[in-house]
Amino acid sequence: MRVPLSWLREYVDLPATETGRDVQAKLIDVGLEVETVERLGEGLKGPLVVGQVLTIEELEGFKKPIRFCTVDVGDANGTGEPQEIVCGARNFAVGDKVVVVLPGAVLPGDFKIAARKTYGKTSHGMICSGDELGMGDDGTHGIIVLPPEYEVGTDAIELLELVDEVLDIAVTPDRGYCLSMRGVARETATAYGLPLRDPALLDVPPPNAAGYPVQVSDPIGCDRFTARTVSGLEPEARSPIWLTRRLQKAGMRPVSLAVDITNYVMLELGQPLHAYDRATVDGPIGVRRATAGEQLTTLDGTKRVLDAQDLVITDNRGPIGLAGVMGGANTEIAGAVTDPETGQLRGTTDVVIEAAHFDAISIARTARRHKLSSEAAKRFERGVDPEAASAAAQRTVDLLVLLGGGTAGEGVTEVVSPRGPRTLTIPADHPDKVAGVEYGRETVVRRLQQVGCDVYGQDELVVTVPSWRPDLSDPNDLAEEVIRLEGYENLPSTLPKPPAGRGLTERQRLHRRVGRVLAGAGYVEALNYPFTGSHVLDQLGIEPDDPRRSAVTLVNPLSDEEPDLRTTLIPGLLGALRRNYGRGSHDLALFETGPVFRATGDEKAASRLVVDRRPTDDEIASLDASLPQQPRRAAVVLTGAREQAGWWGEGRPAIWADAIEAGRAVAREAGVELIVHQDQHAPFHPGRCAALLALVDGEEVLVGNAGELHPRVIKAMALPERTCAMEIDLDRLERAGAGALKAPTISSFPVATQDVALIVDGSVPAADVEAALRDGAGELLESLRLFDVFTGEQTGAGKKSLAYALRFRAPDRTLTAEEATAARDAAVAAAVERTGAVLRG
Repeated sequence: MRVPLSWLREYVDLPATETGRDVQAKLIDVGLEVETVERLGEGLKGPLVVGQVLTIEELEGFKKPIRFCTVDVGDANGTGEPQEIVCGARNFAVGDKVVVVLPGAVLPGDFKIAARKTYGKTSHGMICSGDELGMGDDGTHGIIVLPPEYEVGTDAIELLELVDEVLDIAVTPDRGYCLSMRGVARETATAYGLPLRDPALLDVPPPNAAGYPVQVSDPIGCDRFTARTVSGLEPEARSPIWLTRRLQKAGMRPVSLAVDITNYVMLELGQPLHAYDRATVDGPIGVRRATAGEQLTTLDGTKRVLDAQDLVITDNRGPIGLAGVMGGANTEIAGAVTDPETGQLRGTTDVVIEAAHFDAISIARTARRHKLSSEAAKRFERGVDPEAASAAAQRTVDLLVLLGGGTAGEGVTEVVSPRGPRTLTIPADHPDKVAGVEYGRETVVRRLQQVGCDVYGQDELVVTVPSWRPDLSDPNDLAEEVIRLEGYENLPSTLPKPPAGRGLTERQRLHRRVGRVLAGAGYVEALNYPFTGSHVLDQLGIEPDDPRRSAVTLVNPLSDEEPDLRTTLIPGLLGALRRNYGRGSHDLALFETGPVFRATGDEKAASRLVVDRRPTDDEIASLDASLPQQPRRAAVVLTGAREQAGWWGEGRPAIWADAIEAGRAVAREAGVELIVHQDQHAPFHPGRCAALLALVDGEEVLVGNAGELHPRVIKAMALPERTCAMEIDLDRLERAGAGALKAPTISSFPVATQDVALIVDGSVPAADVEAALRDGAGELLESLRLFDVFTGEQTGAGKKSLAYALRFRAPDRTLTAEEATAARDAAVAAAVERTGAVLRG
């Protein structure tokens, strides 16, 4: 909600010295989110005056039409002579009143005006458009043409109200009354302790039988409908400058007098209104639910197929408006048009004004169903004051009569569903207990009265909630009003005291260690949305029967393209990698930890929990049974250089082995040593994919996969070549681990290093050879590392050479050469027996 400070001062007598920043601070103190204060006209300097176009000369020979004009600016130029100005706009004529900026002036954006030669003429100033003055769009995108009654030489800065401050307020869903000047003015008056001039306090005639006929068939969807009529409007009547400027400052575009007035009253009182061309309304106005399949063309020109839950405004022909959202094109107010035969202006002269109150939930669902966000819907779905409808209709009638030359119809229609006032009972000390501050009964009563409540009682207060506050439905809501007006900054700050012996669980510690170890290895954490779509799984080449296709689909997704919860972390990381690569970062290593969601098909419908007590164990168990599986995962993606080149030597690119090493690093944090086998698993390249396994209860269990992505996947997702990835299940790693990590025992005795090179068949996995060496070496083996893989004539066809470095150490003595050699030979013997290896050389 954009709130011009000059408009706000009409309802609250703010001190003349108060600036927009001062008002912002006050409103923030009472709980409003004032995001910015825009200073309109900052840096603007005159002379900027009203001028009248005397002559227009069309200049020929240029790529675009250029006009050389003489403009009467009175004595503003110091000579009284006509001002010569070059202008390219076409929407003005001789005799029109325009806005002229003269040499020496400065426009917004530090645009200094001086006489300059252009198109063969000297231009002494400029004829201005709304955009050049920072006024916003007036619908013409051209020169400002003023009504003829303004005198030449009048100061246009004051006339157009170009200097002002506008507060931009982010109105939360529970504060819908602040989507109006009336609501913001009430909060301002409360913040400053000043009286409020309520613009809704108008004399409204009572309903009578002469009003326009209205039939409400759905009193739940529409509990109040006010209809008024105005006839004899002048088709050529234009909105005055003060009205258009207030609309522009509030962020709305002027359209026509009748539409501008309804928008103005909506901004002023918070009550959305609609004006129908009476000549196009056929019979009584009705309010009902739509029939499924009915069609309506709305004011934006879109033909919409209606749903049976949509609330519509009708006449004898059918729907003429989407209630509370947008009117129909068939009853639109017609603009002034000159009749080609008679030369007379024709347009809407008689209007029917609608001021109704609609059900908030119904309007919100209709607006979302049709993807149609409007200013009216935004207010109705947050709650509109039902008692303001009559005053808003009267205010609209008064302005149409005053500015449009119309005559107010004597008939007043009021269709109202009876409703009593909302009353709450609250202990006088309830806000004290909520805030932990002793306010006292007098303060509680005073603050509740300031927000419009009627309060009676002593220890037990009976509070009647004002009609404009539908959000006040609970004693805690009333307590919140007292607390915010007394000042959140006055609440004492008390830090909670955690009980002794509590802290992170071992599972939480594991997740933190995983993040730290990946960050230490050069990976950057990327937090991605947990939403995805089936098209991404198609790009990854995942088969239809793959468990990753068992997705949980959201009922109300943020995007129709991503309606599912993710079943793998890799798509989100690949999207982040692609975005960063497209922005020039070509050496990337990203990681993410988080849950994935797998539907089993056994989930039960969730039961609705009560809120007046703690759920029972059975209710909590029922709720847990409705949830899908949510295993915790860690994943990495990497591309480009893994090690940068420099004076220290050549760098190297990231390869599939780096992805496998990332999996090993994660597993080590759980105290698990991974077993690595070759695998085929989408989305990885079949020849560069590894299965990561761990021992769980003595059995090898798949915990993840790593490798280089398949070329088809890289092409489908527009990824860099040779992109690698790894994903691992942290919950399975935790089960495979031996519990909390223990610090290693550091031996003070020296290490004995032995290297072995074994020739094996090319089909034998290096992991099998490593496992055999590890088992054969026995307890003296401290570490084992593969440092070379060689193929060639020396090894023979179909063979490969694997070279390992073995480190032996005893905890209590220095190993002899004989002991180290014996352990080495035992390791080699085990490898020969289990893998058919031959000791090279």
